[in-house]
Amino acid sequence: MTQTQGSLVRRITDYAHRADPYPIYAELRKTPVAHDEEGPYIVSTYWEIHGLLHDPRLSSDARNLDPRAASELPEEDDDPGLPPSFLRLDPPEHDRLRRLATAPFGPPHTPRRLHEMRGELTRIVGELIDGFEGRDRIDLVDHFSYPFPVTVICRLLGVPREDEPRFHAWADTLAASLDPDPDADAAERGRITRQARTELAAYLSELIEERRRAPGDDMLSALVGGEGPEGRMSRVELLSTAALLLVAGHETTVNLITNGMLTLLRNPDVLARLRKDPHLVVPLVEELLRFDPPVQMLPRRTPLSEIDIAGVTIPQGASVWLLLASGNRDPQRFPDPDRFDPQRRDNQHLGFGSGVHSCFGAPLARLEAQIALTELVRRLDEPRLLEDPPTYRRNAVLRGPRHLPLAFEGLRPSGSPNGFRNRSPNGSRNRSPNGSR
Repeated sequence: MTQTQGSLVRRITDYAHRADPYPIYAELRKTPVAHDEEGPYIVSTYWEIHGLLHDPRLSSDARNLDPRAASELPEEDDDPGLPPSFLRLDPPEHDRLRRLATAPFGPPHTPRRLHEMRGELTRIVGELIDGFEGRDRIDLVDHFSYPFPVTVICRLLGVPREDEPRFHAWADTLAASLDPDPDADAAERGRITRQARTELAAYLSELIEERRRAPGDDMLSALVGGEGPEGRMSRVELLSTAALLLVAGHETTVNLITNGMLTLLRNPDVLARLRKDPHLVVPLVEELLRFDPPVQMLPRRTPLSEIDIAGVTIPQGASVWLLLASGNRDPQRFPDPDRFDPQRRDNQHLGFGSGVHSCFGAPLARLEAQIALTELVRRLDEPRLLEDPPTYRRNAVLRGPRHLPLAFEGLRPSGSPNGFRNRSPNGSRNRSPNGSR
């Protein structure tokens, strides 16, 4: 099926649908592979997406795009200061860099790293929730969902926490560059993106040189000094990998935690079950990754040769968008897909992608979300939404609320499952739905 750019790409990226893109995805699934005239091929059904994620003929390297399709790319791929990360490369280059990046992150080289981080993650979460004391409302994004993973990735990489405001701005700019917004000023966005990439590259270069002179026990030191059978990373590879870890290490987790709390507050029966049974959080996070994933789509893939799929021939060099969030709601794969069910069986979702480019930070993101949601539910007394739907970020790829205002009646003490403290100053538990007295 062929549609016009305005009737398909613009609908997917239209901010008016950001709060609930799923009806559009359901409509798209009627035609598993749709083609915008002179635009991308959009794949929306589970098995077709899954197959392409495992198909070596589908490239992640923008250099393989036909020049006409490449016009939708941000102007970053020829940047000598901060080149694309290994996520934008194909095997064997991708595989070599991924192995080097993974070595200090977990098995088989450091099999206990995540396990040993659990106590530290729980402590950070506890301190952030303790900071709610004296309040009866918060913005979950500003007060919790953002500072938690940022603190974690700073400590993991060995980035000074006081530098966080600087890379916050860079991360926002680079994340925005992923958004295929047809209405954006491409030239202006390209200029802002190049500036952010240049500044981030200069900052990381200084950090890398510091680690060369005085290595620590952080991941950046391990990447700088790491060497395997395939050698070690070059300077530009170190820069692009460090930038990937710094940006991707918190951007998606912010949305995962925020989407998770929003979903729980919309499903109070599930919230009550999690409060009674904290072990429910493991399948709950998996269901959340299916039901409302932080990464909605993977744009800008391209076939290295013609690919026939679902009765459509996608030509070599064409731009392909994989709508992961749509595949996660495909009724041909998941029964009753629009229902949030944390005890769903056979939940092989696409929330972290699949195949060689599956998210290698997934174990950390899972652990962060499990700890964050468990403690928020345990410690917040009668939390409730103050806005529904909340205000969403502009980004259609990394989708999540920009703010999530919550009200609550008090805090359970840290480390104790019983009793409440920190009620509102007048001790009142009777508030209107908008939180006013």
